[in-house]
Amino acid sequence: MKKIIKLTSLIITIFIINLSMAQTPPPPNNGNSGGVGGLTPVGGGAPIGGGVVILIAMGLAYAYAKHYLKKPDYTVEEES
Repeated sequence: MKKIIKLTSLIITIFIINLSMAQTPPPPNNGNSGGVGGLTPVGGGAPIGGGVVILIAMGLAYAYAKHYLKKPDYTVEEES
């Protein structure tokens, strides 16, 4: 039963991934010549700074939690 569920979820995942990549990217400047300055990059120079800062902050918080908040390892040694 578990094998059937895993196989079905794998097939559905592959199908969804193929559907999500159905469109080709648009041409630079929507096919226009752009004039003297040349072509602008695809995406129009959209800022990415806010997302990167949030990603870095979340990574630092995760690293802090894993390193500083881990519980000490208490071991009991038997005396002979």
